[in-house]
Amino acid sequence: MKICIFTETYYPVIGGGETQARLLAEGLVTAGFSVILLTRRSDVDLPKVEHYGAVTVYRLPPVGSGQLKKWGLIFSSVPALFRLRREYDLLFVSGFRIVGITAVLLAKLLRKKIILKADSQGEMSGDFFTAGLAKIHLTPGRFPFSLFLRARNAILRRADAFTAITDDIAAELGDVRISTGAVHKIPNSVDTGRFFPVDAAQKAALRRQLGLPEAGKFIVYTGRLVSYKGLPLLLKVWNDLQRKHEAAYLLLVGTGGLDIHNCETELKQYVQEKGLTESVFFTGSVDNVENYVQASDIFALPTEDDAMPSSLIEAMGCGLTAVATPIGAIKSIINQQQNGLLVQPGDYQQLYDALDRLLTDDALAARLAQAGWQTVQHTYSATIVTERYARLFRKTAGLL
Repeated sequence: MKICIFTETYYPVIGGGETQARLLAEGLVTAGFSVILLTRRSDVDLPKVEHYGAVTVYRLPPVGSGQLKKWGLIFSSVPALFRLRREYDLLFVSGFRIVGITAVLLAKLLRKKIILKADSQGEMSGDFFTAGLAKIHLTPGRFPFSLFLRARNAILRRADAFTAITDDIAAELGDVRISTGAVHKIPNSVDTGRFFPVDAAQKAALRRQLGLPEAGKFIVYTGRLVSYKGLPLLLKVWNDLQRKHEAAYLLLVGTGGLDIHNCETELKQYVQEKGLTESVFFTGSVDNVENYVQASDIFALPTEDDAMPSSLIEAMGCGLTAVATPIGAIKSIINQQQNGLLVQPGDYQQLYDALDRLLTDDALAARLAQAGWQTVQHTYSATIVTERYARLFRKTAGLL
């Protein structure tokens, strides 16, 4: 069976959606599928066609950075989907908020099966676009965007199936009259062959290799450096926390990227102004995220808006104790004080107390970390999740 995965951005762009698309593509190849991938050429230095193992990636215009350029995929994907039509039987759209329109129309024209996956809350309702629309003084409910949204959703509803990574997203799909039978709840996954715990000696060796202090404890965040992940609050908490825990460090892995909420510059300015350069490390874009996670002790994700962050289950897969907020799927991943700690979004004191507690109580941190690792093994491993997608694809294609 031949699959085409269509997504706005892809590796080497680092982010939750990009990671999940890559895991699925590689997992499907291992399961015996033929896979191609369509995405936007978000950097002029990226080739138009590239091979990652058995997965062929086709990168489409518009080329380069810029928030509005992703909308160009609505048009540039038409000739690509038609030209490559013999290379796929089923089209899987990861993050359909923009490219879903073209994908559904072309799939129906070419008589291909199509499945849409929502990577974020609000893709169907239009709430996902709120921040961007605010810049031009619009809301999802105001004309002309409301008209576009209704027309778009009428087209999207013609897809053969939908996947939802959280209960909230599944409910959102139901709210726009998509039948329950067409919605399949499949969570994001983690590559447990890449994200796994290391012992103390290996942790020390990784720190030396990465140029980090060998002694002390590390709190790590991985992902885009964007404001809605609660990073401004995390730095404010750290400004006070590091005075009590002088042998502790904060590690921020990632960049602001193309996200409209990019706050990387503001975070670095804050670190400079507060004299935190000795205890806060910015890695920039890296290919070995797992090494930075394995070199750390505690994972912090004080996010204010998330569907299902891959970074959380990656950290839990590495045996780190997690502190996060009960947002989206996180509230079903973490059971309070059973396999991690939950704090309310935007609450300075709760975040301070949770991190302080874990930096102080090694026994608690170890117990939560072990339980978190077991959660990942039983529910979120890439092998388990890929098997569920493979079955859905075969069923949708009439092969089961």
